[in-house]
Order: sequence, then C-alpha cells, then structure tokens
Amino acid sequence: MKPQTSSLDTKYARLQELLRGCGSVVVALSGGLDSSFLLYAAVNALGPEKVVAAIGVSPSLATSEYEAAVAFAQHQGLASGNIIQLETEEIADPNYAGNPPNRCYFCKAELYTKLSELAEERSDAVVCDGANASDIGDFRPGMKAAAERSVRSPLLEAELSKDEIRELARGFGLDIWDKPASACLASRIPYGSEVTIKKLRQIEEAEAFLRSLGFRQLRVRHHGEIARIELETADMQRVVANGLGAQIEDKFRQIGFLYTAIDVTGFRSGKMNRAVEGTNND
Repeated sequence: MKPQTSSLDTKYARLQELLRGCGSVVVALSGGLDSSFLLYAAVNALGPEKVVAAIGVSPSLATSEYEAAVAFAQHQGLASGNIIQLETEEIADPNYAGNPPNRCYFCKAELYTKLSELAEERSDAVVCDGANASDIGDFRPGMKAAAERSVRSPLLEAELSKDEIRELARGFGLDIWDKPASACLASRIPYGSEVTIKKLRQIEEAEAFLRSLGFRQLRVRHHGEIARIELETADMQRVVANGLGAQIEDKFRQIGFLYTAIDVTGFRSGKMNRAVEGTNND
C-alpha cells in the first residue's frame, strides 16, 4: 500500500533520491518513529547491505525503546553485522550530568562522534539522523552537534514534517505509524537537577508501569520525591473513573517517589523547555 497524496509522493521520491546520493548510510536509530522511518526509506533506496542501523545504548535509553529499535532493524532485513549497538558514556560527562538547558548537545556530540568513527570504518558511509521539518523552531541543541559533525538529516532535507512521516508510514503499512512521541529519559528531569542512573531507572520503571495499565502517550517528570505524570485528557479522566490513583501511588512509592501528582494541563512534548523559552509554547 502506498500513500495517496501526490505531495507526499513527491517528497518521498526526493527522500529516496537524497539517500541514493549518499551511497551508503549509518542511521542513528533510536527506536522512535522518525529514525525508524528513515531506516525503512534507506533500505528501500539502497538495499539492506548498504545500510547500518546504529543504536546508542546508555541509561537514558529505555529498554523498551532499545528492543523496539533492534526488532525494527531486523524486520527490515539488516544482517546482524549491520545492526550496531554503541555504548555511549555521556552520563560520565559533567557537562551532561549537570543537566544544563543544552544537555542534549553533549549527548549528541558523544553519539555522533562515535557514529562518525563507525562510518569511516564502513567505507565513509554518511551518518544520518531522524531530524525533520517539525524540529525547526523547536529548542534542539542536538542539531548543533549534528551540524558540527556533518551529520545529514534526509527527512529535513526532503521537507517532511512529523505528521507527513506518520502518513507515509501508515501508507506503507508500517506499524510504527502511530507510535507515541518519545524522547530520552533524561528529558523528564528538570534542567539544573543532576541526571543520575538512579533517577533514569525510576523514570523508566514508572513509565513502564503506566503503560502496563494501558496508557500510551505519557511522561513521568522527576522532581525529587515528587513524580509528575503527564497524560492525555481522556486518560486523566480514566484514572479517576477507574479508581487507578491509589494503585499508581502505591507503585510509585515502591519505586521511590513519596508523592505522585497528575499535571492538570496534560501531556505535551517538550514541556520542560518552558524553563528555557520563558513561554508556555513548546
């Protein structure tokens, strides 16, 4: 099945052209929609033998996301030698662990430096990430690290937005088309509050528990003894209607949160950036 919109057909054709022009690629695969779709497009443009799926593995990557990334790459026909797990050590960098507003820069600098080394070993393959047109105008310090290391963003170059990527993925029958927005676990920690392995594990366990209850689009923000849950509006109503509050609070206490709160404004990706932007828009 193919997407029906002619404008999307044109953009997808442009994406294929860009990827073929690379010759061979190393795709920075996070397990999210954007990088997964880029991997799919790269395999279709170049063949699986000329595509490497590189997964940066660190405490800030949830186990479920890692497993999803590996499974998706395998489903695209990549041989085991073309699915690479790279251990990244950004949490050992005080610039990252201190959690400044540009924390993402130091994380991506670590990842893309290692990916560039990998690309050189693979006959100078081109390193590509999943940045797209919807990322323009958002606070994305990681894009600076990418530019400094000549990382390409084919989805952005083809002017594909997040919604268009979802539509294309759906049209091609990919089950990732409706995958909820995802970000690294460190994004749940307020700027200025230290990023630690313990906090990341608490966040991962808390979010996994909420998903086990059937919630899909969510965040658990870590505020020391307080866990602030972001859910979609309908899901907030479900917590009350189904009496899930006590169950959630009990589990979160076991995880290490003394108090649990639900954010009344609901889920919004990038909400932590308000502290940087000084605005309610994100």
